[in-house]
This record gives sequence, C-alpha cells and structure tokens, in this order.
Amino acid sequence: MRTTVAIVGAGPAGLLLARLLDAEGIESVVLESRDRAHVERRQRAGILEQGTADALRAAGAGARMDREGLRHTGIELRFDRRRHRVDLSALTGGRSVYVHAQTEVCKDLIALRLRTGGPLLFGARALAVEDADTDRPRVRYRHEGRDEVLECSYVAGCDGYWGVSRAAVPPALTRTYERSWPYAWLGILADVPPSHHELVYARHDRGFALLSMRPAGGGTGGAPVSRLYLQVPPGTDAASWGDADIWDELERRVETDGGRRLARGAITAKAVTPMRSYVHEPMRHGRLFLAGDAAHIVPPTGAKGLNLAVGDVVTLARALVAHRDTGDPAGIDAYSADCLRRVWQAEHFSYTMTDLLHRHPDASPFDDRLRRARLDRITGCRAAATDFAEGYTGIPFPRDA
Repeated sequence: MRTTVAIVGAGPAGLLLARLLDAEGIESVVLESRDRAHVERRQRAGILEQGTADALRAAGAGARMDREGLRHTGIELRFDRRRHRVDLSALTGGRSVYVHAQTEVCKDLIALRLRTGGPLLFGARALAVEDADTDRPRVRYRHEGRDEVLECSYVAGCDGYWGVSRAAVPPALTRTYERSWPYAWLGILADVPPSHHELVYARHDRGFALLSMRPAGGGTGGAPVSRLYLQVPPGTDAASWGDADIWDELERRVETDGGRRLARGAITAKAVTPMRSYVHEPMRHGRLFLAGDAAHIVPPTGAKGLNLAVGDVVTLARALVAHRDTGDPAGIDAYSADCLRRVWQAEHFSYTMTDLLHRHPDASPFDDRLRRARLDRITGCRAAATDFAEGYTGIPFPRDA
C-alpha cells in the first residue's frame, strides 16, 4: 500500500492530522495498534486551550465540544486557607479553556475519518519506520496476522513515547532532556456534582490537590461529575487509599476560612499518574516528523500535553500544504524549530506551575516561603496574573504569534 502521509498512532494528534490533511485533499493512512474501543475509552487530558478549541472547530470537529463541553473563563488558586480567582478571559482579551475529555475528541475525529472513507486501520501495530532520510520512507506494520509495508512520502510519528517513530531518529542526532518529579497524582472520578464551578488548584502543607470535573457520561450533555486529584508519593498503590480517606484528605487540602465542605459521592475510578518532563530534539528527521508524546511529555499540572500535540500537527499540516501548493519547503524545514519554541514555553509553564503548587519532600522553610511569595505575586499583581493567564490559556501555535 502507498499513501502520501503515513500517520502512526490514532490518538488525538494522529486523528486531527488526518482530518486536516483530508480537508486539503492530501491522502493519508492511519495505523493504530489498539482496537477502536480502547482508543475511545482511554482516559487522558480533559482541558482544551483556546487554540485547541479553535483548531477543532476549524476541522469540523468542535460541535459537540461547544454543545457539551464546559467553557471556563477562570480558575481558582487556594493557599494559606485563602481563595483567589484568576480571571483568564479578562486578562487575555477573552480567551478561555474548555473541559472536554480527550476520549470525546477521539470519538468525534474517528467518526469523521470513517465518514470520509480515509484508511484508519485499528489493530495495526507499527514495527519500524525505515528510510526516513530518503524521499521514499516506509512503515512496516503487522495487521490481521500479516506483515505489511506502507510506502509514503512522509511519516508522522504520533505513537507516543513508547512507539517506534522516536526510535527511528538516529541516536547520534538526538538530544533528550528530562526530569522525573518526586511525587505523583492519585486521581479519582466521583459520581457527584463538582463542589466548585471552576477548576481549583490548592497548595497545602500536606500536598497539592485539584478539583476538576467532566461532563456526565463522558460527554452526554448531563450534569458534570467530579474529577479530583491528590499529590501522593511515587509508586503509590491506588488501592491502598480507602474512599473515605481520599475524601478526608481532599477536604483538608482545599479547606478555606468560611468555605463549604466538599460534596461527597461514590468513587467510580481511581488511578495513580507518575509525573515527568521530557523533550526529544529534533522533532524531525528527514521525512519523519514527531508529534505529541513521541517528542515531549509534560507533568499534568499545566494541562499542556494534548494541547502541545494539537499545535504540532496543525504546524505540520500547514507545512505540508504549503509545500504542495508552492513547492517551498521552508515550513517543513522549520517544523522542528517552530514546534520546539512552543514546546519549551509550555515545558517552562508546566514546570513552574508544578513546582509552585506541590509540596516538595525535601523543601526547606525558605523554599516554601519563596513559593508562597510567588503565589502572592500572581494573585496580587495584574502583570503577573496576566502572564499566568496567557500561559494557562495557551501559547499561540507557530506562525500564529
């Protein structure tokens, strides 16, 4: 089989890229190692930046987000038993974020892909990306028990950190940067309405906590349910936390003077997420382009992972269209540098927010006072709040700035 763009991975990055290319008349084939049911239920990000929401609308995949997603114009920071609202829209000229689960984004993009008839092969495990530094790269994959070859003009590696795409960049040409954080998140889904109508980020001497939400039923338009997180040590077993213990600890960490008690309900899911920062440079090798988690990972505090992936594929689609229409390879040649500028800005924002809000196991009293001073600055100075709000609602995509 032959196509113009081989897309490895049917997460939101690969699926959105396929949609953008299809709209421009550029052929692609999407290879996904898992089955459709797995892709449509795997839980990941839930916060969409303004630029991501706009990109989904432009791709014809934003209707359900606008109908069922939750638009947020602000967030709340809690520390020292105090509450502080950051008005994102007022500080950024009207920008906002949307609470809309990645699973729902994938469902919509899969439905669009199948409706247009473009090849989307589930259960197709990529084995290797070969000859990426030539004008005829190919992807070897296994599908329905047979080894196959997909020949193409370009390869988009959207298959995550453990995929084959990243490994196709020669080690001699690669530089990686990473950091493992000394804590993790215990996340729960609870069948109870959120205790607050906006996201709450809480710094406490016992550790970080986050009050978030999801539309009920994974996007059926009903009342939202609670999505909540606690800072825990790395390697924590989620089953070691009883439901009552989780609610008690959440209440301690988000408590404020004169505040209401948390609404409690049945916990329907719990899991522990490790925290890591990672960047792979370059994001391009010949005609292979890395996107999303194949090239970078951020801790979830800043809600940047999915949004970075969307920026990558929007940038790549524009570059491929420009090259086809004009013959100018400038966008293709600049892909890695353009994306990495945005990636490092998002890494910095995520690093700062993570460091600021979590309780470090080896932090000195001096360190803690510095972090509280920074929170005082963000909540008491419009310039600092504006910088925070611009980072939270999203760094512009390359060429949009």
